[in-house]
Amino acid sequence: MPSSDTGRIAVIGGGPGGLYAAALLKRLRPGREITVWERNAPDDTFGFGVVLSDETLGGIEDADPVVHRALSDAFVRWDTIDVVHRGATQTSGGHGFAALGRRTLLRILHERCASLGVRLRFRTEAPPAEELAARHDLVVAADGVHSATRQAHARHFRPTVTDHRNRYIWLAADFAFDAFRFEIAETGFGVMQLHAYPFAADASTVIVEMREEVWRAAGLDTCDTAESAERCAEVFAEALRGRPLRSNKSSWLTFATVSNAHWSHGGTVLIGDAAHTAHFSIGSGTKLAVEDALALAACLEEQPDLPTALAAYEAERRPVVLSTQRAAAASLRWFEELPTYVGQPPRRFAFNLLTRSRRVTHDNLRLRDSGFTGAVEEEFGCPPGTPPMFTPLRLRGLELRNRVVVSPMDMYSAVDGMPGDFHLVHLGARALGGAGLVMTEMVCVSPEGRITPGCTGLWTGEQAEAWTRITRFVHEAAPGTAIGVQLGHSGRKGSTRRMWETPGRTDQPLDDGNWPVSAASPLPYAHGVNQIPQELDRAGMDRVRDRFTEAARRAAHCGFDLLELHCAHGYLLSGFLSPLTNLRTDAYGGPLENRLRFPLEVFDAVRAAWPEDRPMTVRISATDWARGGTSDEDAVAVARAFAAHGADAIDVSTGQVVAEERPEYGRSYQTPYADRIRNALDVPVIAVGAISSWDDVNSLLLAGRADLCALARPHLYDPHWTLHAAADQGYAGPGVSWPLPYRAGSRTPPTGRTDGPKPRLTLD
Repeated sequence: MPSSDTGRIAVIGGGPGGLYAAALLKRLRPGREITVWERNAPDDTFGFGVVLSDETLGGIEDADPVVHRALSDAFVRWDTIDVVHRGATQTSGGHGFAALGRRTLLRILHERCASLGVRLRFRTEAPPAEELAARHDLVVAADGVHSATRQAHARHFRPTVTDHRNRYIWLAADFAFDAFRFEIAETGFGVMQLHAYPFAADASTVIVEMREEVWRAAGLDTCDTAESAERCAEVFAEALRGRPLRSNKSSWLTFATVSNAHWSHGGTVLIGDAAHTAHFSIGSGTKLAVEDALALAACLEEQPDLPTALAAYEAERRPVVLSTQRAAAASLRWFEELPTYVGQPPRRFAFNLLTRSRRVTHDNLRLRDSGFTGAVEEEFGCPPGTPPMFTPLRLRGLELRNRVVVSPMDMYSAVDGMPGDFHLVHLGARALGGAGLVMTEMVCVSPEGRITPGCTGLWTGEQAEAWTRITRFVHEAAPGTAIGVQLGHSGRKGSTRRMWETPGRTDQPLDDGNWPVSAASPLPYAHGVNQIPQELDRAGMDRVRDRFTEAARRAAHCGFDLLELHCAHGYLLSGFLSPLTNLRTDAYGGPLENRLRFPLEVFDAVRAAWPEDRPMTVRISATDWARGGTSDEDAVAVARAFAAHGADAIDVSTGQVVAEERPEYGRSYQTPYADRIRNALDVPVIAVGAISSWDDVNSLLLAGRADLCALARPHLYDPHWTLHAAADQGYAGPGVSWPLPYRAGSRTPPTGRTDGPKPRLTLD
């Protein structure tokens, strides 16, 4: 890019991101005129230590060796994490951290900017971005989480700021911890936690965090900074070895997650916390800001003009930031829910904490510290040499040989509710593939309870005979694999076309032949698209309950090993549970206790009809992903109610209840809901939702977030997913077995040779 295109650059904010951007842009084009405005003095800063990853340091080394050398000389490095809880310390090694003082980092960047000719204007409030843009080619807004630039141009950036529930304070100790330390204090006011790490030979950052209600109960809401530091030092006196804590403009904060629909407007661009934030518990703020600066500088060099460069910068960084924010959100939520985990066994608790963001997993933690991971596996109950996923689980009279479930997946391939050869091959193939439990799709209890004309059913004896053929095949051809049936009724989401008939538009009504639908309340799934359902009266509810009972009896005669009641995804029973779809004013509407009444009536009737020694599970939607819908507390209460009525496990899914939902998709994105229910109630749960790797399965199980893991798409991609997971882990025990005709394929087939002969001699 010609230097004249960005000859004059204004940087708002003298934090690490703004300073590093200025230094890089000046180094790349010495002729640029670059000014940094910083309202504070050079040595004014909040917080204490900064942690940077090896990946970030590698980018700095490539872009500016001078800065990299200065940082390397100042770093404190360590590789262990201590988790202290209930008097026990669990230590995990092999992690690799590098930290330095924030003041040191700023001094290094100040010196680098000054040596390159960047103008640094301290104690000076920057003019508004609009004013700067009038006389500069580029304005870099690095003005932090409370960015005035973002607020002034909110119509263009379209920010979203989400506040969270925990209170925390940044403090420091005048000695160096010898590890990254997490310590849990169970006080008379509630649970408090300490995050601490060294950033110099004689200093450590100390963050104390707790729920808002604990903070208030402890009286910390009325303490000034000095009193807060003193009180925190008392709580964590053992960790601090009786030494005091000090502050630096410290105050009790709540974390705010910032995101923006757009990162640039004209010649103004956001970087760092102005554009996005990620919770401090994964140490990401400075890292993201520095990486933003690197990407922005590179894109300005690579692209032909400023608009293209800013678009390229956002396109490059947004996926990275979103991934980091998802990990940070999982970590943040874990600490918000910390009180539900404190009763876990000590090693499991430590493993749970270390894997909370899902970026550290069972497999890479085992590579870092096999001794620690082996101890966690032993405490979990893994037989020697057995990965967690191949540890058996008993539900009533059924012992599952492993923890993998083929999740229910609607195939829409039946005729008049009859499962056919397709279903035999589909379910049979997955059973041969080694999963502990194979679930049918939602099997409808009546013709009017179908979602589409292609849904299977169990309302006739002929359908039962067809299902018996399938269960018999599974039990004979794949001994050790259980097969379960999921019973459900479509409710207001019935009488629609198959999903592939209307790509991108699900739940579309049939062109003709529609049947009437019923629901808790007369609300269509999508207004103006789906038909208005009939509100079920008492007689209608009785008919539905009886249909479920009759189907359960048929399922028992078919030989199914487990029955799941479908109370999720906006279908009939789910429609009673959600406050968004149940607007009734009778005894079946209003408070959650009433909304639960009919689903529990159905559950009780089915449980009575289902053999006592066979387990029964319930699938729920733990959130509607919509304002005013099912809350976290509601989900726990729903699970508690079904467990009290005899449910052997809760299958925890989310959403698909209302058309206007806004799910937060991502890897394992639904598992936090299963985690919350399991640890709040100590009831077995099935986790589902974008679980794709055996490493994720092992991690979720070992951390105590789930007892079973249900996978859908991976089993469509690979019917033998479980067998291949065993082969990948070198496991050949009783938790999985290759069918005799397939045993010759239990090793990865050789590929074509691509390497030449290895040299035998090296001659000078």
